[in-house]
Amino acid sequence: MADAGVVVIHTDGACRGNPGPGGWGAVLRYGSNMKELWGSETETTNNRMELTAVISALHALTRPSKVQVFTDSSYVQQGISKWVHGWKKNGWKTSAKEPVKNEDLWRALDQLASLHQVEWRWVKGHAGDAGNEHADALANRGIDELLTRVRS
Repeated sequence: MADAGVVVIHTDGACRGNPGPGGWGAVLRYGSNMKELWGSETETTNNRMELTAVISALHALTRPSKVQVFTDSSYVQQGISKWVHGWKKNGWKTSAKEPVKNEDLWRALDQLASLHQVEWRWVKGHAGDAGNEHADALANRGIDELLTRVRS
């Protein structure tokens, strides 16, 4: 259970093929309030959808907040907690001097996260965590809705 005054966010991204059609989902909870967000892209990667889920959730906040973000993506959790600092210091290059993949999304996430007090938490995916399962269902809903539109 989260502390009072903390926005709890669960996010997930999904892709059918990698790259392929992808979806993202986020569940935001503050006290007794809950908001669901989801979306999709026609040709994307799982990592881009994982990042988009968190960006969309943080973008939905209307004021600076204390936030706990739960993600099953170690790429997102490690990237924003550890790697981003070195990337910025090295001009958005990896330790191997290669351009950072998904730099546009990492920059957006870094900027949005700086507006809040964020605690980044990793959870094992598809392991029964209710928040993660909810976010996963929303990510798949995004893909399903996209594929329905494409077929119409």
